[in-house]
Amino acid sequence: MEFDWINPPSAFDETISHREIEESFEDPFAVKLLPDSPRFSVQARYFNLGVSINGTGIFSVYRTNGKITRVIYARQFTAEERFFYQKKMNELLAE
Repeated sequence: MEFDWINPPSAFDETISHREIEESFEDPFAVKLLPDSPRFSVQARYFNLGVSINGTGIFSVYRTNGKITRVIYARQFTAEERFFYQKKMNELLAE
């Protein structure tokens, strides 16, 4: 997966590096969602919940053309997102 980091948006959590964001997309348990809100579907934006190698949970909003991914927004997990991620990971491991 190739990332477009040219002119990154200002809506990034300054404590998260670009590398950590990329790692969260490579997480084998990452949860990728297509929002059902008309606000996001018009511009084909997606959500990713993944964990970096150092264990930082990262929520990202991104768009992609199938080859290049552009992250629009990224921040650390909230408690609810961490719970949701753990639940989905446990479901996958139970299969």
